[in-house]
Amino acid sequence: MQSRLTIKRNNSLSYTLSSPINGLNFRDNLTDMNGAYAITMDNYIPLDTKVALRKGYVLYVPFETDVRTLVSYNAGMQSRFFAVSGHKIWNITSAVSPGAYDDITLSEDNCQTAQYKNYLYFVNGMDVPKVYYIDNQNEEHLENWGFSAEGLTPSSIVNVSVSKQRLWFIEKGSLRVWYPEAAGNISGTLNCFDFAQVCRFGGHLVAVANWTQDGGQGIDDLTVFITSEGEALVYSGSDINNADDWKLRGSFKISRPIGYKCIVPYQGDVVIISEDGYIPLSKALPIDKANASQVAFSDAIRGLVLERTVNYASKVGWQGIIYSRGGYGIFNVPIANQFEQHVINVNTGAWCRFTNIRSLCWGEFQKRIYFGADNGVYLFDEGYSDNGRHIVGVIEQAYNNLGTNMLKKIQLLNPRVKSSSRFSLVIYTNMDMEKRDIDYMENIGTTGNTKWNVAKWSSYMQPSGAKWEISGGTTIRSQWIANSSTGYKASIVFKTKTKGNMIEWYETGIRYETGSGVL
Repeated sequence: MQSRLTIKRNNSLSYTLSSPINGLNFRDNLTDMNGAYAITMDNYIPLDTKVALRKGYVLYVPFETDVRTLVSYNAGMQSRFFAVSGHKIWNITSAVSPGAYDDITLSEDNCQTAQYKNYLYFVNGMDVPKVYYIDNQNEEHLENWGFSAEGLTPSSIVNVSVSKQRLWFIEKGSLRVWYPEAAGNISGTLNCFDFAQVCRFGGHLVAVANWTQDGGQGIDDLTVFITSEGEALVYSGSDINNADDWKLRGSFKISRPIGYKCIVPYQGDVVIISEDGYIPLSKALPIDKANASQVAFSDAIRGLVLERTVNYASKVGWQGIIYSRGGYGIFNVPIANQFEQHVINVNTGAWCRFTNIRSLCWGEFQKRIYFGADNGVYLFDEGYSDNGRHIVGVIEQAYNNLGTNMLKKIQLLNPRVKSSSRFSLVIYTNMDMEKRDIDYMENIGTTGNTKWNVAKWSSYMQPSGAKWEISGGTTIRSQWIANSSTGYKASIVFKTKTKGNMIEWYETGIRYETGSGVL
């Protein structure tokens, strides 16, 4: 959407500024940042031609203890949804009748999982791995795994993955990975491969990834072993027992991964949650045409990620998930006793941030996305409230000279917005890198609404009116709002507090005067 500058009188001009569809930017200098970026974008998602308020969430299944793992199981026409909470594995396929498998008790609720064929494995580095499956008589089983190996303590298996038609089990605190003797096995004897003989930087294994890349002569599936020190060992071939087939393509140094859930597969690529950001392997590894990533990632929020990893890399809760139905990827970030989510539009590479979602883990079931919290499992992307609470959206757009480098006084703002009903809006301009935090007073004179200069709009639990309100419908509405600020560059601040409302912001009309007389 192109910005437009129109001269109205001798020194009065109108300017149209697109909403920040390029998303959040923690990379560029404030003085040089493109106006289509935002320096704050909380709970608004950047889309192709607009920014839209995220949807909310509703309670799916209540729990009395933390929910630390969510995973789905799919086998033919059979689908199941599982949660791990209170040292039990729960079947929550039906929200009406969830049930625990009482004969299985876990020491640790934070599990890593992988499904191979029709078998779903749960591992946590403290218990003998568990496996769930439905047999040919449609009977369910949840039991200890069926593998054994000389020299292996089963409870030390801390991560599991699938690559080259094999299960790969990582032994906690070591550089050893265990795999079935024959590809395709779901029980029997495990063999061991010790990466201590090839690793250059030590540490321990944290993850195994199946990576599909175009090597220039067709699609090639590679197996990547990632260590705690940020070493990626890339192997080609399918038979680890055959030295002529199984070959080391290279050992590469990348950023240190964060946690055992550091792998996010998407369309053949693999994104690593690391201390340096969220990095696709196709961008990090110099193998053939590996830089031709299918995922539209960028480094625009690297500064924000670095702030979080410096202080919170050791905390539990880091996880990534691609939500295809919504068109975005979510990276869960623990912060002190709270959480935030870094969210990317996978088509455009634009970022934003979600707040006020206390998510200990995420999972997808039947194309819907859920998160586990300390009191239950919640269905996300449902409705326009956070389980009955308001969704607070805040955007601070990049500073912009509005078409002229002259001193200017901004008098009027006209946000072009579509919404389903009236809502509370705060909109104003910060000038020349100032950081004001203003709560405007409500000013619509309908019955029961707060009058100008009586109370802040944000102080009311049910803010049905606003300084600027809009009728529902599909039409993009506009209304000029008084503003008073003077300077050279302006940042539009756009705040909403609403529930039960869809809000889409397209652009903003701005009127201002220029010249020495504006003061």
